[in-house]
Amino acid sequence: MGATQPEVAADVKRLEEEGEIAADYLEELLDIVDVDGDIEIDVEHGRAAVEIVSEESEDRSLRRLVGPHGEVLDALQELTRLAVQARTGERSRLMLDVAGHRAARRTELVAIAEEAIGRVRSDGAPVALRPMNPFERKVVHDTVAAAGLVSDSDGVEPDRHVVIHPA
Repeated sequence: MGATQPEVAADVKRLEEEGEIAADYLEELLDIVDVDGDIEIDVEHGRAAVEIVSEESEDRSLRRLVGPHGEVLDALQELTRLAVQARTGERSRLMLDVAGHRAARRTELVAIAEEAIGRVRSDGAPVALRPMNPFERKVVHDTVAAAGLVSDSDGVEPDRHVVIHPA
């Protein structure tokens, strides 16, 4: 059975509240590190989605919040989730993006997954991808599932990776 309209509305309200809490936390953080940025809040795929954006297309100060390979962004997301959890008492699955980094990375990952899916279909053998963080693996798993194939994660952090199997 699906969720009723009042249940869906309550979920969206809760996720919007998570976004507001995260935005307050991030505003304070931006003030402390003296970085300019605007915060956008949304609800996407059943999660609060918060993005720090700038009117400057190549804002270097925001790029510092991403870090090499997104490591700073991953840490900032985890801290933001903990701040939300401290206020709500519940675990947050909030997604944080800075200057479109995750959106651009998602596009790259879909292309990587589609290329691997093509190899699995043509060779009939599993394909293991390079190690990825949880966000990256989720994008690949979703792409594989949409293509009608099966994937799983194998290994232990930081070498955890996706293996795509023939259907």
